[in-house]
This record gives sequence, C-alpha cells and structure tokens, in this order.
Amino acid sequence: AVFERIKHMLIKEFAQVFRDPKMRGVIFVMPVVQVLVFGYAVTTDVKHVATAVRDLDNSVAGRELIARFEKSGYFDIIEYVADDGRARELVDDGRVRAVLVINHGFEDDLRAGRTAQLQVIVDGTDSNTAGIVLDYSAKIARQFSQNVLDTRYARLKGVHQEPAQVAVQTRAWFNENLESRNFYVPGVIAIIVLLITLMLTSMAVVREKEIGTMEQIMVSPITPAEFILGKTVPFALIGFADVIGITLVGVLWFEVPIRGNLLLLLGATTLYLMTTLGVGLLISTVSGTQQQAMMSTFFFYFLAVLLSGFMFPIANMPELVQWLTYLNPLRYFLVIVRGIFLKGVGPSILWPQMAALAVMGLAMLWLASRRFRKTLA
Repeated sequence: AVFERIKHMLIKEFAQVFRDPKMRGVIFVMPVVQVLVFGYAVTTDVKHVATAVRDLDNSVAGRELIARFEKSGYFDIIEYVADDGRARELVDDGRVRAVLVINHGFEDDLRAGRTAQLQVIVDGTDSNTAGIVLDYSAKIARQFSQNVLDTRYARLKGVHQEPAQVAVQTRAWFNENLESRNFYVPGVIAIIVLLITLMLTSMAVVREKEIGTMEQIMVSPITPAEFILGKTVPFALIGFADVIGITLVGVLWFEVPIRGNLLLLLGATTLYLMTTLGVGLLISTVSGTQQQAMMSTFFFYFLAVLLSGFMFPIANMPELVQWLTYLNPLRYFLVIVRGIFLKGVGPSILWPQMAALAVMGLAMLWLASRRFRKTLA
C-alpha cells in the first residue's frame, strides 16, 4: 500500500511537470542554453585588447617594442594617434582599452644606458581586466629590456656570454593552458541544478494549497514522509538528467577534461540534490502563495551563488561572510565537481565536502518534513 501511494504521487508529479511544453523546455533546453552561454561568454581570459599607440619618438627601438606588444597576441594595435586628445577620445568611447605612449628620447635613453620610459594607459572601469593588461605590459617590457641588456653586454665584452640570471620555469597543474572555461563550465552544473530543483520543489506544496488539493491530501492515508518522497523523487531524476546533459555538452562541445570517476560525480550529486530539494520544499511549506515561493527561491539562489566562490574567491570576502559560506551547499559541490573534472581526485580528498552535503541534506529534508506535518495539522 505504501509503494502504491508513492507510485501514484510520482505519476501525478511527472504528469503535472511534463504536460506543459514550456515547462519541458525550461527543464531540459534551458540548461543546455545556459551552459553554452556560460562557456562562451563567462571568461576571465584577456586577449586581443584594443590598443592605441602614441609614438613621440618614432625610432627603431620604439617600433620594435610596439611590434613585441602586437606579436604577443594580447594586444591589437588599431590606431596610431597624433595627440593626447585623440587618445582620450578613443578611451572614452570604449574603442580602445589601452594606450601605449613612447616619449621623446626613448631610443637615446636606451643607447646611453639610462632608463627609458614607456607609459601604459588603461581603462580602469573594469579593474580586473585593467590589472591583467598592466601585468602583460610589464612582462613584455621586461623581456624587451632584458634583450637590450644582453645585446649591450655582448657588445662590450666582444663575445656573447649570458650574464648570470635566475630562470623561472612555470608549470600549471590540472588546467595546463589556464583556460577559464575549464574552471567555469563544471561550476555551471552546480548552478543550474540548484536553480532547476529549487524552482520545481519550491512550488510543490504551495501549489497544492492554491489549487485546493491540500485538503484531499490531509484526509488521505498518505504520510508526510511518503508525500515528501513523492514530491522529491521526480525532481531528483530531472536533476540527474540535467547533470548528465550538461556534462556531455561540457566534455564533447567545450572539451573540458573530466579526469575523475563519473559514478563519484553521480553519488555527490545525490547528496547535493538532497540539500537543494530539501531547501526547496522548506521554502514551499513556509510560503503562502507561489509568488512568495518564487521570490524566496531567487533570494536564496542569488545569495548561494554570490557566496559560493563561483565568481568571487571566498578568501577575499570579509571574515564574517566567509563563516556564512559554510552554510552554503553550493560551496561544497563546486569543490567536488571541479575536483572530479580537473584534478581527478576521489573520496579520500573530497570526503569533507561530501559529508557536509550529507548532513545538510538530511537536516533540510527533516526540517521540511517537520514543517509539512504542521501544515497537515
């Protein structure tokens, strides 16, 4: 009898979700569209920076330095300006993000062994991009300066002999080309699953209240545990389908590496879904209308995303906010998916995050069940 009641609940929920073609699109098409948008649009890689040049020296050394900037692949020289007014106009209009200014006497200073000045003006409205552009500029200038020093040293000594120096050999693990897409796309799995499951479950109980079927449930022999199971299982299956679909798009389309165990990913997803479904049900039981449930869902969703480390490093947040992030299930699941995708780590490394999700999931489902008992009462 118990399984029969749960089966009827499952059939009812699936029929209610899938009878609307628009809802089917939201559940299965929207996640794919979102991962495509995130994959192409959300990136911190800075390349092909539109750049203007103000060359007051017009020398061979100045042109060589400009050529180094252009050949780096980070800077695209779109215009040589004749005056400061034109440079300001280009920056104000947003047509260039950087201006290289080579002052009079640049080559003469180099020949005389003096420090030659290169001015780099950047659009600082986007502080992150501006900082990266300045770092690129400093690196190119250092390489050019080292080349000048090596040439002068060889000329003075008569034979070419490398001066003593420290050579830095860098190597990035797990994301060899430092592509931000590899960092963000796995995180999109956690973001989209959170949004979809919250939206669906936050409407589950409050919808019954609004359409007047809650009274029928109250007089039926179904228990709160059976009701919650019947409400969550369909949405959990939808969450798994979205995880598999997004993973396929990320791996096959964007070529994001997946080095870990897929079964571990599905197991961790189960723990994560317990939490997101529990939060959604809790919101649904405390809300009086679907509008209230929707507003509460988006309030929780945006806070969870902002405090997860998806966009902003948690270490840079104030200490009080860092403590609050420990209550955020998205924080733990992001560590898990990125660890499985990029590092290929297993339960021996990820068990603290998985344990935290298990505890939070059980607590949320218990609270939702308690609240639902009060609703029935």
